Amino acid sequence: MSKTVGMILCGGFGKRLRPLTEKVPKPLIEMKKGYTILDKQLFDFKNAGVGKAYLLTGFLSDKIQERYGDEYKGVKIEYVEEKEPLGTLNAIKLGMDAIDNNKQCVIRNGDVVADLNMKKMINLGESSDYPFSIFITKMQSPYGIVEVNGDRLVAFKEKPILDYYINAGVYFSKGPIDFGDFDVGDIEKTVFPMLAKENKLGYYKEDGLFWMAIDTSKELEEIRKEYRNREDKPWGYEKVLINTEKYLTKELFIKEGYQTSFHYHEKKDETMYIVSGAGYIEFENRKEYFGKNDTVRIEPEEPHSIVAMENTILHEVSTPHLQDTVRINDYYTR
Repeated sequence: MSKTVGMILCGGFGKRLRPLTEKVPKPLIEMKKGYTILDKQLFDFKNAGVGKAYLLTGFLSDKIQERYGDEYKGVKIEYVEEKEPLGTLNAIKLGMDAIDNNKQCVIRNGDVVADLNMKKMINLGESSDYPFSIFITKMQSPYGIVEVNGDRLVAFKEKPILDYYINAGVYFSKGPIDFGDFDVGDIEKTVFPMLAKENKLGYYKEDGLFWMAIDTSKELEEIRKEYRNREDKPWGYEKVLINTEKYLTKELFIKEGYQTSFHYHEKKDETMYIVSGAGYIEFENRKEYFGKNDTVRIEPEEPHSIVAMENTILHEVSTPHLQDTVRINDYYTR
């Protein structure tokens, strides 16, 4: 059994998403029909080897318990209910009181959707000299920006990635957390600055991945647009970009250290265009390595698995057989 447990902050009021959140807690908002923010987060835990999660609930706690019970797709669930809202620090403190002192813990905000490699974050956190680490990623500007030269405006850039890192709302603790003298308030404004000052705070960094905190109706609209043709997989995600009578184009994101099932297509003839990353296609009797800008052809009836040695994005262009996949060996429970 894994010595790492999960913890998700689920107790907020979601005031900026009212009236939707007056009857539905924010983690239960659907990104697409039947698939909630919390579904995605528990799915991430499962595929990182985290077999138990503590849901830190408060507002509309009964709605969350009604949906998940004591298990969700193999992840055992316990609830720690905060009777009075006293901030993220108190909620996490109650959660830490509920777990064994010898347990490691991944803590995440209940409104964050991210494609981070949680398994890698846990592995690096275990070997780190720091007792606590924070997932950070580069910030995307919420607005388009302009460039100027002298008295002249010379260019527009639509919501670029800025050269600044943000606290991305996922944390790893090697054991009990030192809360100092703090009891209430937001942990980000109290304990984290204290740990940083005492040189007890490390970080896990991933750039160029999908990350979004769902806090406003605009962000909810964006995440629903993202998930319109996207399906999360144990190894990343698959997104349909183009689907016509003549051809099909899909985007696949495969996390470092993960691979797709070993499978074949009865009719589909496909070519992989590697957008970023590195890895190899494992065939029955050979491996074909790839890197950025490479192309790999896979013919029908040819068994294969895509293995990522780095975070990899590829575009799969094929004949239009969307459901034509026969799995020979699946490395994940689905």
